[in-house]
Amino acid sequence: MRLTPKSSADRIDGAGLAPDGRAVLLVRVRALPEDGAANAALIAVLAKALKLPKSSLGLDSGGKGRVKSVRATGEAATLREALERLVASLPSVG
Repeated sequence: MRLTPKSSADRIDGAGLAPDGRAVLLVRVRALPEDGAANAALIAVLAKALKLPKSSLGLDSGGKGRVKSVRATGEAATLREALERLVASLPSVG
């Protein structure tokens, strides 16, 4: 994920590239990057988009940077379906 805090809305903008060339999900949140507020908002946006409980998602790495890794726990088939729905809902790139 590439997180942009202090945005005008909480939303997923689509896919993009991280500075190192990796494909990332572009996410914007209104929260400020203070005391973990932006990270918590990221988890909330993803949970809503994936239709999963927030408790099933957690920050794996990137706590203080813009590029983050999120871990999901749960039944593999449920997680796969949630990711497929999210990918299908993303705006077309190109």
